[in-house]
Amino acid sequence: MSEEEKLLKEAKKLPWEDRLLHKNWKVRNEANIDLAALCDSIADPKDSRLRDFGPLFKKTVADSNAPVQEKALDALIAFLRAADADGARYAKEVCDAIVAKCLTGRTKTVEKAQAAFMLWIELEAVDQFLDAMEKAIKNKVAKAVVPAIDVMFQALSEFGAKVVPPKRILKMLPELFDHQDQNVRASSKGLTLELCRWIGKDPVKSILFEKMRDTMKKELEAELVNVTVTAKPSRKIRSEQDKEPEQEAISEVVGPGPTVESSDDAPQEIDEYELVDPVDILTPLEKSGFWDGVKATKWSERKEAVAELTKLASTKRIAPGDFTEVCRTLKKLITDVNIAVAVEAIQALGNLARGLRLHFSGSSRFLLPILL
Repeated sequence: MSEEEKLLKEAKKLPWEDRLLHKNWKVRNEANIDLAALCDSIADPKDSRLRDFGPLFKKTVADSNAPVQEKALDALIAFLRAADADGARYAKEVCDAIVAKCLTGRTKTVEKAQAAFMLWIELEAVDQFLDAMEKAIKNKVAKAVVPAIDVMFQALSEFGAKVVPPKRILKMLPELFDHQDQNVRASSKGLTLELCRWIGKDPVKSILFEKMRDTMKKELEAELVNVTVTAKPSRKIRSEQDKEPEQEAISEVVGPGPTVESSDDAPQEIDEYELVDPVDILTPLEKSGFWDGVKATKWSERKEAVAELTKLASTKRIAPGDFTEVCRTLKKLITDVNIAVAVEAIQALGNLARGLRLHFSGSSRFLLPILL
C-alpha cells in the first residue's frame, strides 16, 4: 500500500470536519464524495446528522482547489435535497460563500452553484438567496455578475412571483442597466422581460423605464410586444411538494372530475403599490414652509403652500406617519373663501388618500362629511 493510500485510509477515521478541511486536497476530495453519498442515502429530513453537516459547507464550497470545490458543491446539493426547511438556517453564510468563491469558477462549478441556489429557494430561503444576489451583482468582475442575474431569471421563471418577490429584483435592475459589460446588460434585459411575464408590463415600465437609457428602453419596448402575462410556475417549494401526495390521495377518493386550474397556477396580478418603497413626505413638508404658508392672508401664498403638499403627496406610496394635523388643516382649507385654494386642498387630499391607502382611513372619516 502506497503512502497516499495509507493517508486516505487513515483519513476516513477522522471526524467529518477534519476530513473536509484536511491539508491534503485528495483527502478533502474523497471526503466530499463520501459526504454526498451519505446525504443521498438519508431519507429522513429530521436526521440529526444533517444538522451536523450544515455548518460545514460555508468553508467547503470556498475550497481553493477547483475539483474539490466542485465535489463540495455536489455534497451541498445532496444535503439540500435531503434536508427540509430547517436547513435554511445555514443559507446566509453558505450563499455568501458561493457568491464570493464559486461564480467566477469553471462552467461546471457555476452551474452547480446555481443548482444549489435553486435548492435553497426550494427550502424557502429566498430572502437569504436574494441578499446574496445583491452582493453578487456588485462584483467588479462581470463574469461573476452574469450567473447571478441568470439564476434570478431561472428562480423567477420556475418558482414564480409568489415565491420570488419581484420588488427585490426590481430594486437591483437599475444599476445593471448601465453596466459596462454588454453581457450583463443583455442578461438584465432578459430578467426585466421575465418580470413582465409575471407582474405585467405596466408596473415594470412605470418603475424602471425612467431609470433606463433610451437605447435599452427602445430595445425593451420592441421586445415587450411579444410578452404575454401568462406565466405559470413549473417548480414548487418543498412544503408545497409535501402536500402533493395528500392531494393525489383525495382525488383518488373523490374520483375523476372536471379539471380546474389551480389558483396557485393562475397568472399573478401584482399591485404596483406593493412594488415601490414608501416615501417620507412629512420631513420635507416641515422644511417647506407649509405651516406658515397655509396661514398666510394672501390666497396665492396659501395655494402655493398646499401645492407643495400636493406635489410631495403625488409619490406612488407614502410612508405612514401622523397626518392628523395636516388633514385638519386641509379640512379648513376645503372651505377656503378662495376657490383655487379649496380645489388645491381637495387635490392634496386625493393624493394623500392614494399614497397612504389604509393608513388614511382614520382621517377619511372626519373628512368625508365636509367633502360630500
